[in-house]
Amino acid sequence: MIQVKVKLFAVYQEVYQQPELHWEFPENTPVKAVLERAIAENPHLLSWRDLTRFGVNLQFVPPDTPLQDGDEVVLIPPVSGG
Repeated sequence: MIQVKVKLFAVYQEVYQQPELHWEFPENTPVKAVLERAIAENPHLLSWRDLTRFGVNLQFVPPDTPLQDGDEVVLIPPVSGG
């Protein structure tokens, strides 16, 4: 198993009421599994599935990027403002 830190922003932080989570996954899990777990725990997040981008260790990555032990993952929903 690997451990990752999940940084939460916008709707994800509102749902979890905290700025970060620490989750475990099997080795070679793709980063999209983080979002799938969040949706499984909070089904109303389903509407954000196709709008969310992924960041790992301060870089945007594709959904199939494998996670490594100690990675910092960010779920990035669309944001607006100026």
